[in-house]
Amino acid sequence: MKLAAVWAFCTPFYSEAGRAYHNLHHVEHMLVALKSRTDLLLPLELAVWGHDLIYDPARNDNEERSAQVFGEWLTVQGASPELRQEVAALILATRHDTPPQTPTAALIVDADLAVFGAADADFWAYEQSIRQEYAFVPWPAYRSGRQAILQHFLSQEQVYSTPEFAGLEAAARAHLEAAARKLADSPEE
Repeated sequence: MKLAAVWAFCTPFYSEAGRAYHNLHHVEHMLVALKSRTDLLLPLELAVWGHDLIYDPARNDNEERSAQVFGEWLTVQGASPELRQEVAALILATRHDTPPQTPTAALIVDADLAVFGAADADFWAYEQSIRQEYAFVPWPAYRSGRQAILQHFLSQEQVYSTPEFAGLEAAARAHLEAAARKLADSPEE
């Protein structure tokens, strides 16, 4: 499978209006994070491209829809059923609702969360971009929902489950705690 075809198919999705964070930059950041830490095998690379293909912040089924749309495209490209199934499972792992079930799923989940442990400026730009994507949500509801998400990750024994991303753990925890404090101290937007 030619990655140029993947890029051509996915780029219009990631270039849609309203994507302040879930865009091509996020995909590229994940690919760089993975390539610098592991051999980037085809199923993992494809899953990175497909994981946020469909992104509507008002819905909670984006990964399922992404897996379906990307899977249909992979079928047209002649991908084997095994490859399509593996890619779909990896995309669904980025829901972050259950622990990853395979080492490859753990890698995509950790790469998706790598921004938590990024440089300070990158993390705070991410936080600002997420708020932009959820600008339609009134501040009190956003603040409450965002705090719940941050606490979800902080309540885990480890943010990252792979040795490849373990070096980001301290920075990620510091950023998540700082973001939670900032929200707690901001009754008004």
